[in-house]
Amino acid sequence: MPHVDSLSRYPVCMSIQRSEFLLRLVAAQQGDPDIRTIMNAPVAGKYVIKSGILHEVCDGNDLPVIPRNMQTEVIRNAHNVGHFGVTKTEMLVRREYSIVGLKGKIESVIRNCVACILMNRKQGRQEGFLHPIDKGDAPLMTWHLDFLGPMEATSKGYKHILAVIDGLSKFCWLFPTKSTAASEVIDRLSQLEVTFGNPERIVSDRGTAFTSNNFEQYCKDRNIRHILITTGMPRGNGQVERLNAIIINVLAKMCIDQPGKWYRQVGKVQMAINGSVQRSIGMTPFKLTFGVEMRHADFASLREAIEEEYIHWYESQREEDRQRAKDQIAKAQEEQRKTFNKRRKESESYCIGDLVAIRRTQFLPMSKLARKYLGPYRIVGRRGPNRFEVWRVGDGEGPNKTSTGTDFMKPWCPTINHEEEDAAEADAVQSGEDVGLSCPLERGSVPDTAKVVGKS
Repeated sequence: MPHVDSLSRYPVCMSIQRSEFLLRLVAAQQGDPDIRTIMNAPVAGKYVIKSGILHEVCDGNDLPVIPRNMQTEVIRNAHNVGHFGVTKTEMLVRREYSIVGLKGKIESVIRNCVACILMNRKQGRQEGFLHPIDKGDAPLMTWHLDFLGPMEATSKGYKHILAVIDGLSKFCWLFPTKSTAASEVIDRLSQLEVTFGNPERIVSDRGTAFTSNNFEQYCKDRNIRHILITTGMPRGNGQVERLNAIIINVLAKMCIDQPGKWYRQVGKVQMAINGSVQRSIGMTPFKLTFGVEMRHADFASLREAIEEEYIHWYESQREEDRQRAKDQIAKAQEEQRKTFNKRRKESESYCIGDLVAIRRTQFLPMSKLARKYLGPYRIVGRRGPNRFEVWRVGDGEGPNKTSTGTDFMKPWCPTINHEEEDAAEADAVQSGEDVGLSCPLERGSVPDTAKVVGKS
């Protein structure tokens, strides 16, 4: 059944009218010096001329030779059939047309396809290596902040937990809060300021509390450097992200009978975390911060003399302990960096002013067909080794300005490098590559009478 068999074939027919395409093909071949040289040659070998059009004989098929100025159009039409990748697009083109250096030109066209830029996921290893944040040489220098929640509603109106963790010692402070407003953060940090002073730097996400003018002014007044992590990349504040899971699990177990009273257990969770040995530092956060182990009911049996001797020992060994803790943190970070980087590759090279597409980080329900990437965006600033600030160009979808990382970015329609195409074409000719092209020609439309170039 011929009509059924046709359904299983790729619809290679392009949107260009055949007669108009043939006229342009004839004119373009006459204007291409390389093709004209072959047509005028006394012996052309594997080439034939049919109806004034140069064809290449390939595996028994006569394939029209596409001149340089029509190659991008032909490849783009074949690609747009289903926005296929390089392999399928090459297959479609090669069975109908002859193009020298075809694969490299297909890759160039696909890199410049806006639909593929916005809809396709990035393949292969993700870009960007892990760059751990320096924790300083002593406790209380770097604090990581984050909100947990919303939690189950309580009679006192608490809905969230503000977590503050020291980068070096891993010592944490947990505060039940009624909201995630900047005033809640400033109030809790002011409480810590009375006892511990201010850190040199604060690391947080881009929640409204941390990006508010009030919080920025608070940090500025106290000479605190505020580091905002990139949206959609929680690894930038990994200290708190790991702590969050511990807090939730422990709270759930302690409040199993009274989940609405979770706020009463927050202090106990804080004490348990600070009194537990942390793998990355090899001791408890409390000991590294204050020089002694935490005392509570479970330690009541310890003799005062042992504790006193331990305190004296710590005073002489404190600097050594802190250096050892820093070395162990560095070792743990190096192990994490190596493990992380095994799945990564070197980042794409971007410059200020480049146009890029950025990955969508928020999806609404029923949005499976939404674009995976947004753009174009222009790079306006660099925020770190693999982080950039970008502004939207035009009135497209997405925020007006944001920051993103190289593993969430794609080049936006890079300029086709014709010098590279020429080099690829020369290499293909030198190696005797079997080439093929595509166009809306049907073989049946070419008359049987054909002139072999160089023969009468």
